[in-house]
Amino acid sequence: QVQLVESGGCLVQPGGSLRLSCKVIGVSLADYAIGWFRQAPGKERERVSCISTSGGSIHFEDSGKGRFTISKDRVRNTVYLQIDSLKPEDTAVYYCAADPTHESCGLTAYRYWGQGTQVTVSS
Repeated sequence: QVQLVESGGCLVQPGGSLRLSCKVIGVSLADYAIGWFRQAPGKERERVSCISTSGGSIHFEDSGKGRFTISKDRVRNTVYLQIDSLKPEDTAVYYCAADPTHESCGLTAYRYWGQGTQVTVSS
């Protein structure tokens, strides 16, 4: 059984940084692509970034280019999303998702989802 547990979300001031974690339980990151998504109040869910089993990563969100960094720790079976220079518009629930594919992480429809972690950027 695949479980994804996000953590690290909190209230942070504009300009601050956060590192979100996605702990993957029950399967290995060697076999699963992981994506980060977010949903702001009143908006549709959007892709943020993803990382393939090979370690290749893609960033989707134009306004976040240069501010979002995805990485994974194979020993801890955890994927991280580092967000720097946070802006109020980054306020959202951030979700990680997993899919058993060795193809590009940008091409897959993610099968398994976590419960999300709230990020609020406000002074």
